Amino acid sequence: MERELWLLLYHLALQCDKLTKARFRPAVIVGVYGWAVLHDRPVSWACDCRNWPGDLFREPCFYLPSQSTMSRRLRSPDIERLLDQASWLLTEVCALGWVKFIDAKPLPIGGFSKDGDARWGRSLKGFAKGYKFFAIWGEGPMPLVWGLAGMNVSETAVARRMIPCLKGGGYLLGDSLYDTNMLYALAAQRGYQLVAPRKKPQGGLGHRQHAPQRFRAIELLRSVFGRALYQTRGHIERNFGWLTNCAGGLQPLPAWVRTFPRVRLWVYMKLILNALRRNPPTLPAIA
Repeated sequence: MERELWLLLYHLALQCDKLTKARFRPAVIVGVYGWAVLHDRPVSWACDCRNWPGDLFREPCFYLPSQSTMSRRLRSPDIERLLDQASWLLTEVCALGWVKFIDAKPLPIGGFSKDGDARWGRSLKGFAKGYKFFAIWGEGPMPLVWGLAGMNVSETAVARRMIPCLKGGGYLLGDSLYDTNMLYALAAQRGYQLVAPRKKPQGGLGHRQHAPQRFRAIELLRSVFGRALYQTRGHIERNFGWLTNCAGGLQPLPAWVRTFPRVRLWVYMKLILNALRRNPPTLPAIA
């Protein structure tokens, strides 16, 4: 399974790779990094030809870049552009639908870690140190918009940056943490009706001015259609389940994935691999 999934990744990287004159094409760098991420191993492990099947590269000892080359090239803009292009292709083949889902997932690390970018914050069970993964999903296996921040950053703060990136229109479903006037107004500007339960359902709304979309969400959740609509929010939990509860999925961050750039690159590759696993595209053969 790992071999077939990696071949899909490499096909996709070659399709997106426009830089062919470099000694190691961006597709090769992404392919080697994807092999490490797919097996939850450090990059140095993937730079050793003994850890590759002999038929994936004709001359693996000559073809594989060194650890230092990988470290340098993974920080280059070419790799970021290639991943963005691959992500765009995977998003385009997905059925976007008219209902979107927004939520976050904690990515804790050990409390004694020296990672200077990790932060303490609320996790699933009490406080934990680490990062938080934020995503807006449609009907497909690839998030339409996603972000990464420290564990102490709230869902509301990141949603303010993600919602303006949405396209189309429809309904955006979230939990009670997203029940704020600003998010209702931002969603309306992008053609979406945010639907989130009230933070204090037994209390009043006070005397301040509220966004009209907030009153609309309250009325929706009282109707049969609105309650049936909100029940579909379980789709995002299934998406998180697909992403995390499988071999090679987004498991707890390993010890060698620390600091924000490395964590972001690791999560990005896990998202792409998960999308390829769930919805394998038809891609041309490797030249």
